[in-house]
Amino acid sequence: MSEHTDVIIGLEIHCQLNTETKLFCGCSTDYKTDGPNTHVCPVCLGLPGALPMINRKAVEYGLCVAKALNLEVPEESEFARKNYFYPDLPKGYQITMYDRPLAVWGYLEIEGDEGEKKIRITRIHLEEDPGRLVHKAGAGHVAYTLVDYNRSGIPLIEIVTEPDLRSPKEARRFLNKLRATLEYLGVYDGEREGGLRVDANISIRGSERVEVKNISSYKGVEKALTFEITRQKNLIRRGLRVERETRHFQEGRGITTSARSKETENDYRYFPEPDLRPLRVKDWVEAIALPELPDARRDRFMATYGISLNHARTLTGDLRLAEFYEALAAKTDPALAATWTADTLLGELNYRDMPVTTVPLDHFADLVGLVGRGEVTDRVAVDVLRALLDAVIAGETPVTPSEYVKQHNLGKGAADAFAAVIDEVIAENPQAVADYREGKGAALNFLVGQVMKKTRGKADPKEITPLIAARITPEEGA
Repeated sequence: MSEHTDVIIGLEIHCQLNTETKLFCGCSTDYKTDGPNTHVCPVCLGLPGALPMINRKAVEYGLCVAKALNLEVPEESEFARKNYFYPDLPKGYQITMYDRPLAVWGYLEIEGDEGEKKIRITRIHLEEDPGRLVHKAGAGHVAYTLVDYNRSGIPLIEIVTEPDLRSPKEARRFLNKLRATLEYLGVYDGEREGGLRVDANISIRGSERVEVKNISSYKGVEKALTFEITRQKNLIRRGLRVERETRHFQEGRGITTSARSKETENDYRYFPEPDLRPLRVKDWVEAIALPELPDARRDRFMATYGISLNHARTLTGDLRLAEFYEALAAKTDPALAATWTADTLLGELNYRDMPVTTVPLDHFADLVGLVGRGEVTDRVAVDVLRALLDAVIAGETPVTPSEYVKQHNLGKGAADAFAAVIDEVIAENPQAVADYREGKGAALNFLVGQVMKKTRGKADPKEITPLIAARITPEEGA
């Protein structure tokens, strides 16, 4: 059995639904700029006698997700009480769904390690979020803990996969595809605080399953899984037993640490929520009209703009990026725009941790146009892009790329513009000139490189190569 198939991974993903109010009360979910415990009421504080009332929009959003992920909606679903005691859970239980979830048995197609594959989805259900604990540090220890109930009652959708993932990279691809799908549906905003949390179940075939709790980023999931797989394999190689347990991922250190033995369902003493009636919403699904989802937009981009599959996947993997590219393609050459957006712009944005929404569209279209018309080299265009993005970060109003190129004399030149530099390089490298005259073609490439170096990439290699060759090729009869 290969090492690749030994790894078994399943995910439980909690996503905050993008509703204006909480799941069981009318408190606003927009608390980001407000103080702690300012978006609370008797319901989300769990005060005696307070009764929950279901948020219709949250249910509709859940059904949208079910339809997009190819799940079946049963005739009836039901909320339950999950009993446990923790300071951020004032009622002493969480309202969630247990044995009668909102939807069951669907799938999401991803690009797996060995080609396209379907990741099966066991179930999705709705639940409320607890509050948030804020730990205040003392001298080397936690001095005290504060509780903020602004998050208490925030609507979450939990998506549970089958153990179909076989590597950390596949897990990250699944999460990226899922995030894109939820954003296309308009039910999820990844920029909200606490918008996504992942619990990952990992095992090496034949060993106990370990759960890593509350991973809060896509990169964190890949790192946590990579560490945990290595840890478990090392134990097995040493003849030790992998214990069934719950572990936490410490993102700053990149490691998982033991938290407690794994709970079982019986520990939570589930029973039906007596204050909420069962949901009968199967008929709603038929009336839901889904928007264009990532796979459909990918195929349309390829058909409409003639771009490659890899570029189409990249450009449609994020809703904001897809919208940026489509607007860009209307202003300039679509194929060139795809290359510069997917291969160059994304890398520069990731390096600066900038969202694509901060990029001035007209400025970038101007830059792509300069490249398309052959007015600047690729290297110069990258430098201009970097200057543009740095100006945006600094809060300055950037000049257009065309103006920047003119101000800094970065445009491509013909023979006259680089004649002096070519003469200088030829004079400084007589051995390379002699080698070329003896038939060593690599010497010409060396001289071209020297001209590029002196002009800091302003020269176009395609233009200057024949110019240099003409200067150093002996005349007939000479």
